[in-house]
Amino acid sequence: MVSAAQGMVQSASRVEERLWEHALDSLLHKTLKGSHQESLDAALDHLYRTDLAAYDALMEAIEAGSESCTVEHEGETWQVLLIAAPILAWTRFSIASGPIGEEMRTTLNAHLHGHLLADGARLALAPTLYSIDQLPRTHAETYSLVHRMAQAAVKGTALRAPASGQETAPFLADTRYLLAAVAAPAGKPMFVWQADLNPAGRDQALERWRKQAAPNIGTLLPGCGIELLMPEAYYIACREADRQIRPISIRAAVHFLTNAIGIDASGLRAIIGGFSEDGERVDEYRVGFTLRQNPEVIYGVVWPLYGQEDDEETAANSFEGLTAPEVLETELRTPVEEIVALLRACGVTHIKRHTEHFPMEFCDDCGAPLYPDADAELVHAEMPEDVPTSTGHFH
Repeated sequence: MVSAAQGMVQSASRVEERLWEHALDSLLHKTLKGSHQESLDAALDHLYRTDLAAYDALMEAIEAGSESCTVEHEGETWQVLLIAAPILAWTRFSIASGPIGEEMRTTLNAHLHGHLLADGARLALAPTLYSIDQLPRTHAETYSLVHRMAQAAVKGTALRAPASGQETAPFLADTRYLLAAVAAPAGKPMFVWQADLNPAGRDQALERWRKQAAPNIGTLLPGCGIELLMPEAYYIACREADRQIRPISIRAAVHFLTNAIGIDASGLRAIIGGFSEDGERVDEYRVGFTLRQNPEVIYGVVWPLYGQEDDEETAANSFEGLTAPEVLETELRTPVEEIVALLRACGVTHIKRHTEHFPMEFCDDCGAPLYPDADAELVHAEMPEDVPTSTGHFH
């Protein structure tokens, strides 16, 4: 697998690249079918240390091989793709997940066919509203899931809900997912913008999906504000949801704290720290909230970094400059700049950033992330005892 990925990257022509790609896909199919996730991880780890371009090529191939497949049905070959429809949700109550009733599945199925799928495409919608904790954890698990769903898609049979799902951690803002397998005859379009040869049709399809499906999906998430993202290939959709939920988490935290404690946002202080696995590159930022007149961290939000996001501050904007009112959103270039702009937009004006990198530490008892206080000590976020919990059920 390592050699095939390097061969793809080093190819001097499309013909050669496709030969390497075919060889790699064959190896990956055998490895995924045998559930040998450890072999995939070993290859990825090796290339991550030695050849980042080949690492990217191998990761792309693994994701493609685990989220799609081909199925023979009644003498015809079908291409099948696992898609995710992310739903960003925020609330002061609990965010629901779990089984979706048959009537609602029929309605959502109709929306997906009507707004996104090309004529002739088939669909199998999973009967579960997933939290991130309930999604497949490995590429091998994703491969197994897409093959089960592919059969249901091409044969038009119903999918059964999993026997039991992983318990969902409570957050003020979180993502829920609809999963579906889309099947189309080999060489035929799956999506309406492919059939029309119109890439702009993606935006139009998303607009229709949001307008028509949001009222139905809203009934699955009572007491929540929601935003629907583009239903698309599984891994791309999940990564985009991870990025888009971050600013919502900041806004939800400020909204909750101001309402629960009964103060204005200007009465809060935010403390930002960069956290690193290796002590060098920042892997995530953690934002701890305190009251202005109290050093205790009462709440925290994690802001993970993804892909090529640059965690370094630009020379043009010092941290002090970031907190100045004249800094515009169009000037934002780094995650810290975006975090500070969001806090300011929410009314939090007292913002402190630690420049050192903290280790990725968690509470030994409950596993919760630790947040930096004003003195750069890592502490557990603890709400005042007289403040009601944020995760009660909505009635």
